[in-house]
Amino acid sequence: MQSNLVIFPNAGAAKKSTQTEERTITKYDRAEEQFIELLAMEDLDNQLDLKPARASEFEQTLSIAIHAAYKNDHFDEQAHRFLQRILYRINRLKLFWYDDLQHYTNERSPYLYSCRDQIEAAWQKWELAQIDVAALQKLDVKQALIERASADLNPPLSESSRYIREEMTEAGYRHLLAIGSFDGLVEGSRLCYVLGGAANEMQCTLVRVLLEEYGNGRLSRKHSTFFAQMLAEFGMNTEPEGYFDLVPWEVLACDNHSFLTTDRKRYFLRYSGGLTYFEVAGPAAYRNYLAAAQRLGLSEAAMGYWELHIKEDERHGRWMLDDVALPLAERYPNDAWELVLGYNQEKLMGDRAAAAVVRSIREAEQAV
Repeated sequence: MQSNLVIFPNAGAAKKSTQTEERTITKYDRAEEQFIELLAMEDLDNQLDLKPARASEFEQTLSIAIHAAYKNDHFDEQAHRFLQRILYRINRLKLFWYDDLQHYTNERSPYLYSCRDQIEAAWQKWELAQIDVAALQKLDVKQALIERASADLNPPLSESSRYIREEMTEAGYRHLLAIGSFDGLVEGSRLCYVLGGAANEMQCTLVRVLLEEYGNGRLSRKHSTFFAQMLAEFGMNTEPEGYFDLVPWEVLACDNHSFLTTDRKRYFLRYSGGLTYFEVAGPAAYRNYLAAAQRLGLSEAAMGYWELHIKEDERHGRWMLDDVALPLAERYPNDAWELVLGYNQEKLMGDRAAAAVVRSIREAEQAV
């Protein structure tokens, strides 16, 4: 599906190589199309005040999806997908995409905010129910963070990791790049939301992480440039969000969670804990991808992003633990457990997303 407000580039290259079956159009697809029309509507809120029925079908489906995804014992994959896609379409308006300025007409729409809040409230309650928050509040936070970082730096190979290293085909690798481009081509963008405010060592460390993600201001060294080079090596779409329709809802959930925790300063500790896990654990995943590329005999350009990240994220992981997470635990002793909550949530959601990506790769390989 494509938006009149935000044009997601054609994903034809991915569909030819990794997706051979058309999805059945569902009530959720129809509701998403209606939402896309709402996003593009000039003066959205006043238009809905005059004619509320314009959004009635979407709102009914939104309510159904929230109940199906978060208040029902029966797991509804399509409901999760729909909700995370809607939430992402709202959240992405916080970033500037160097496109038509009219696309941002409704970026501060109270109606869009109300849709976002409805989804987030139910979704976050559902996510938190999977974690023993009371137990986290009793931990020695600094020790817990040190132990977790040590364990996640070089974890034992999982079944999925072995599959990627030893079995994934070149078609599967291309599918991995297609999904990975969703984050890889705009990497680090949300970090900018937490950099304002009073100067201190923790803030400066976060700035250093952002600068390295952005190649210290040189486009040729920006991490997304290396990811685009991997895509280009296979003749794939190098535009951001070019493979949006391939992205599992579990991956979208990780991005939407990051939008939430960076946007709300009250969740600064949760975000910092989550970013600590992301930077600590990243190199282990990238080594799997690099090993797969080397086994397949791919070119340096087709794997350069992984090599760069292995080196830089090992450094970023140390920075985040030693210079951000642990000092924050000392600065906010009564709330420090939120650092561990953020760390655990990022790991839980990241593992869930990684498993979904591997399932998607296997399905794509079978289709080929």
